Amino acid sequence: MIARPVLGIIACNRTVGAEPAQAVMERYVSAAMRHADCAALLIPSLPDLMSAREVAGRLDAVLLTGSPSNLESHRYSDEGGDGPFDAGRDAIALGMVEAMIGNSRPVFGICRGFQEINVALGGTLRRDTSSGGDLLRHHAPDDVSFDAMFDHLHPVKLSQGGVLARAFEKPELTVNSVHFQGIGKLAPGLSIEATAPDGLIEGYSARLGSAPVVAVQWHPEWDANRNPDSAAFFRLLGRAMRGEL
Repeated sequence: MIARPVLGIIACNRTVGAEPAQAVMERYVSAAMRHADCAALLIPSLPDLMSAREVAGRLDAVLLTGSPSNLESHRYSDEGGDGPFDAGRDAIALGMVEAMIGNSRPVFGICRGFQEINVALGGTLRRDTSSGGDLLRHHAPDDVSFDAMFDHLHPVKLSQGGVLARAFEKPELTVNSVHFQGIGKLAPGLSIEATAPDGLIEGYSARLGSAPVVAVQWHPEWDANRNPDSAAFFRLLGRAMRGEL
């Protein structure tokens, strides 16, 4: 039996009942394991007890997931911003990006993970993506149900000839939009893969050394079993883990 590749999936610091916990929503884990055809290990966001570099060499790829928390603004040389924050996840996630790229291993991101990779590589964020203004409203109103929050949709245009356009085999997707922050300045070395109608960057890719990097602002894990485009994102991750990207 040929062993499947092992994907590291970052955890968040959450509270379950009265206790602190390391938590990952199961939809990320099951979508990745099923559609990328891989095994998985969860990465604790406990920088006082371990470093990213200690575990990076034991993984074939890393997935940085979405989260209710936001990156602390000092991570991208800004100040202010609204929480909740998760400083432990910030530290481990940014360290994992550096360590995995240093080990020539794939780095994939979704939503917060998309923002983390950009910041780790020297980019910045903007925090006005749900307020209208010069942008679409990229988050549903506060009073909708949890499921309806993921029904807040808009199209994205895929860059011609890009990694995502080839993976999805189409020039445009309709995606869910569930984020309060977004890309401000794109980090050096990243190439735009998808943009919203307002011009906000929704996907990017890179090959940094030998490490493939792919990340999207939307949530393909939400409907991966029903949406062929969402499943295709995780199949792309599976190919990357097997050196086929």
